Amino acid sequence: MKSKFLLTVFTAFIVVCSSNAQDFRLGKVSLQELKEKVHPNDSSAVAAVLFEKAENKVVFNQETGFEIELRVKARIKIYKKGGYDWANKAVRYYLVNSSREKVSFSDVATYNLVDGKIEKTKLKSDGEFDEVINKYWGQKKIVLPNVKEGSVIEYEYVLHSPSIGNPRDWYFQLDIPVNYSEYINSIPEYFVYNTNLKGFISPKVTVEKLNKSIRIDSKERVTAPGFGTTRTNFSSEDIAYSETRTTYLVENMPAIKEESFVNNIRNYTTSLEQELSMTQFPNSVPKKYSTNWDAVVKTIYEYEDFGPELNKTGYFEEDLKQILQGLNSVEEKIAAVFTFVKTKVKWNGYHGYSCEEGVRKAYKTGVGNVADINLMLTAMLRFSELNANPVLLSTRSNGISFFPNRTAFNYVISAVETDQGLVLMDATEKYSVPNVLPLRDLNWFGRLIRKDGSSEEVNLIPKVNSKELATVNLDMDDKGVINGKVRLYHANHEALRFRQNHIVTNKDSYLEALENKNNNIEINDYVRENDLDLSKPIIENYTFKDTKTVEIINNKIYVSPMIFFSLKENPFKQEVREYPVDFGYPIQEKYSVNIKIPEGYEVESLPKSMTVDGGENIGMYKFLIGYNNGVVQIVSTSDIYAPIVTPEHYPILKDFFQKSIEKQNEKIILKKI
Repeated sequence: MKSKFLLTVFTAFIVVCSSNAQDFRLGKVSLQELKEKVHPNDSSAVAAVLFEKAENKVVFNQETGFEIELRVKARIKIYKKGGYDWANKAVRYYLVNSSREKVSFSDVATYNLVDGKIEKTKLKSDGEFDEVINKYWGQKKIVLPNVKEGSVIEYEYVLHSPSIGNPRDWYFQLDIPVNYSEYINSIPEYFVYNTNLKGFISPKVTVEKLNKSIRIDSKERVTAPGFGTTRTNFSSEDIAYSETRTTYLVENMPAIKEESFVNNIRNYTTSLEQELSMTQFPNSVPKKYSTNWDAVVKTIYEYEDFGPELNKTGYFEEDLKQILQGLNSVEEKIAAVFTFVKTKVKWNGYHGYSCEEGVRKAYKTGVGNVADINLMLTAMLRFSELNANPVLLSTRSNGISFFPNRTAFNYVISAVETDQGLVLMDATEKYSVPNVLPLRDLNWFGRLIRKDGSSEEVNLIPKVNSKELATVNLDMDDKGVINGKVRLYHANHEALRFRQNHIVTNKDSYLEALENKNNNIEINDYVRENDLDLSKPIIENYTFKDTKTVEIINNKIYVSPMIFFSLKENPFKQEVREYPVDFGYPIQEKYSVNIKIPEGYEVESLPKSMTVDGGENIGMYKFLIGYNNGVVQIVSTSDIYAPIVTPEHYPILKDFFQKSIEKQNEKIILKKI
């Protein structure tokens, strides 16, 4: 019995030692790592992070004071060609003035197994690039050499930043497996940071206090008494302080998996974000930074390229007076000013709530970034005697911040407060209209800033449904050939989406894609209405011929009520959903279909009418069908009330879609008389 117990203990010891046998030092790649053909926990993985270790420190620089030093070491395994992108690493850095950051790479190498031996290929100078992204950002990039299936790559980089307010976010989870990720945060007692851990898998956190010191060197020119000569006295002082070292550790982190209808997967990825909340130096008063949203927006409003730019005048007044002539109602003024700004200044594609060119220059040259355009819009709306203010937001690609901080926002739009509520506008999007923002803006909540410094949360989710409506009239012959006529109606965000995607598209290319999408029908007589009349919905009219949708079996005709307009499979396939489902905006899709059956046939069976009630958290689906005077009439209406469906309501949503899809694909059966 004793020997059996000892054997068990010995076996467990071997397993533990084996699991911890990986050497986390650069340059110590093992034969086992190189021989590994697939990831042990995810055979589909194209690559995996074997380890990634980061240490983020607030350190003292004799010349510039405190700064952030981020040192990252990584080892990555490439399993398949699809993982070659992981052999390229880019680190961005801020370019401007005293906040300029520095990035340097070292210990960059690729390891391969050649004839049973480890072959190391070091990075040469032609594999490192320094690129300018825009006036604010550059990036240092490396391209690893000699990368093959089975390679292991390593690198180290150091980022020095004088901006201690915003340490880089750290992602423990990626879209490949991460075997080991460790982040050490070392902060002197003088600094207090807000921290937030996101994601569904929590790192192991350990905290320790350390006694540290910094040496401050100084020099002073003094004059010797009675002699008039001067000399330089050098001195040093050691200052003791306490440092908090927090270690975050995860092991065997699965790859983040994309799911359909996800806003931004980074919102749900296991990660750490931080921002400076307060500083307290010896013998000085504590200084608070982003303690709440009011403090955040006050700080932003006082930036020289925000509030002062918003208040500039004297560059548009004379032009705007002519635009406003004869207009009295709030709605008329809003529409006129909004259209004028969209026409006058084109967006250069850059985000940000800080002006790039400045409103005057943007107005003169006709080009500007988001802030140039929408702060200009706000100023013009105020000149028009409207209660207009900027609204800060974070775009969908930028993610959602869960605590007050200045970097939570990367965008600004304009709002007018009216008796009927807020009217939101983004003049960077030429096809938008008031209260129809581009999808990039629809990211939960924004923050409105008034002149008096007060602020309030703004719900960015549209209150009015977007609509896609279709009227379809079909004439079917006894050979199963359908000739039909379609009228499609796109309103609100659906109209915006259509204009963005298709107005500049070649008509022939668009019709070819539409034919292929709809079971290879043949489209004729295509006419589109209201392309550029943004106040009206987009309307499409066309006729078509369909020879493939109808099935004839044993002299019976089988046809789906929605023909090719129905969904064929449920977009929600997972049993369990981890992330919210994000449709972007509430929407109604309604199809009215009339099918004239061929002479000599009668209806043998019809699908039954049905209602699926998903409740206020999902929506409603109604399917109505009837037969009268040789015509089958169908009305299929799907209303999605909630643009964001939380994971706990996912089973209801999945069932909602499944039942509606099954109903749309049931068959109408016709038989010969």
